[in-house]
Amino acid sequence: MLSESAEPARLREVLETRTTAGELYEALADGAVRCVACGHRCYLPDGKVGICKVRFNRAGVLQVPRGYVAALQCDPVEKKPFFHARPGALALSFGMLGCDYHCGYCQNWITSQALRDPAAGIAPRQCSAEQLVQVALDHGAEIITSTYNEPLITSEWAVEVFRLAKARGLTTAYVSNGNATPEVLEYLHPWIDLYKVDLKGFDDRQYRKLGGVLATVKETIVRLVALDVWVEVVTLLVPGLNDSDGELTELAVFLASASPDIPWHVTAFHPDYKMTARDATRADTLRRAAAIGRAAGLRYVYAGNLPGHVGEFENTHCPGCRATVVERSGYRIRAVHLDAGRCRDCGTAIPGRWGEGRSGQQTFGAWMPRPVTW
Repeated sequence: MLSESAEPARLREVLETRTTAGELYEALADGAVRCVACGHRCYLPDGKVGICKVRFNRAGVLQVPRGYVAALQCDPVEKKPFFHARPGALALSFGMLGCDYHCGYCQNWITSQALRDPAAGIAPRQCSAEQLVQVALDHGAEIITSTYNEPLITSEWAVEVFRLAKARGLTTAYVSNGNATPEVLEYLHPWIDLYKVDLKGFDDRQYRKLGGVLATVKETIVRLVALDVWVEVVTLLVPGLNDSDGELTELAVFLASASPDIPWHVTAFHPDYKMTARDATRADTLRRAAAIGRAAGLRYVYAGNLPGHVGEFENTHCPGCRATVVERSGYRIRAVHLDAGRCRDCGTAIPGRWGEGRSGQQTFGAWMPRPVTW
């Protein structure tokens, strides 16, 4: 097994043995394929590897990741963050390796950039879909989430896990950059309940520097709403990069046009990876952005990562009577005042996937909170 400082070339060799024939591609002439798992739609002649570094053409068949995890943790669903889905419930989060973006401020760069950066990389651990689902059940999780790297590029594996998870009563979720295609969203649709999109700003020039296209992410959000997948959107506010009033207003107006019921989370940047010289985001910046979101017509706007410093923007308020229907402190649920998804004071329906949830559960640590038999 590799050490955590494994070189990308050696890591790639190991990962090539943990693949299977994919489903999200088109066979083309002369043994080439076109991958449709993400918005890059990579054209891959025989032997070529996609932008994500983990999907590749072997003799005219697209090979895709399967049968391992590189990160595994059990947390409250609020940490993902999902604020309108089973308050206080535990979510088992699993991740593989690779990404179709290359963000310089990535907070999961150890897994996402493992095939690009010699300083990144972590030993993959072999497992089956059945084992992952059982780990979730053993630890009291109600939700299972594909995250830590970009889940779109490992969608076949996610669907294998999610099929079993839904049969066992679990809710399923993606935490994604939103660089999707209509094909991958249709493929995921029967098996996915929740989808968090990282909308990284509203400037296409900046998006292209990260490896994406703004229009693709916008289309993903609109399509998820149309498919009735529960979508929440997060924007990490990076000082001087995407936190101007003008850009935030354009972004919020777009979200409100897609649906005023989309929860929008504005979260605080902290220096990380290749962006360590920039200042951390201040609480007043988060509050300013949240106020812009409300003024644009969004009904549910949250400010995260700085608990106790953002006032009312940690809580969920009824748009009908303004009563607090979910009270939070960081990732902790303090109170829920909902009956079957409706405000107890005035009866207004609060959109989401509320379920019953389990408020106040313990937060578990990294990898596994107690020994697990695979």
